[in-house]
Amino acid sequence: MRFLTWYDYRTRFGIVGRLLDKIAFRPLIGWATAWSFDRLRLHIDEGLDPKSTFRLAAIHLSSRLAVAFIWLWQGMVPKLLLNHVDERAMLTASHLPIGLLPLIGTFEIAIAAAAIITWRSPWFFLFNILAMLAALANVAAVSPSFLFAAFSPVTLNLGMIALSITGYFASVQLPTASRCLRQPPKGTM
Repeated sequence: MRFLTWYDYRTRFGIVGRLLDKIAFRPLIGWATAWSFDRLRLHIDEGLDPKSTFRLAAIHLSSRLAVAFIWLWQGMVPKLLLNHVDERAMLTASHLPIGLLPLIGTFEIAIAAAAIITWRSPWFFLFNILAMLAALANVAAVSPSFLFAAFSPVTLNLGMIALSITGYFASVQLPTASRCLRQPPKGTM
């Protein structure tokens, strides 16, 4: 089955309105329409209620953005911007040079970027679970006193694991605008 939709309207506010329409409004309206049709496809093909797919998409979005933000914050603020004493203490306890702190911070920022770049991949969440378990095991082995600190790695890592489990299960059948043809095939119009 093929649905063809298009929007034909005139913008207000002269050249500024036309520019905003071209770079923001038309692409957003086209994306939202394609995304909605994919929700309809999931309803027809898989029997998934459109409200449920909307909720799964919202759960996936919030899980993915939260995990990305935490990686970004942990890489940028305590490691790159503040060079925090606790970060230096954990490196020292791990017998690693303190000079690695900026590299580790940059790596964590790269993981935050990967969380966004791999948006449709549920495998990122599995990677994150393994990374959090490894980080928690490392802290337990080399700096166990941090496990009982006010802002403990236990709560941070277990929270990240819970977000990842939630995101993983929500990402199974997500609607996506990329499944829809955004332009009619050549020769059909």
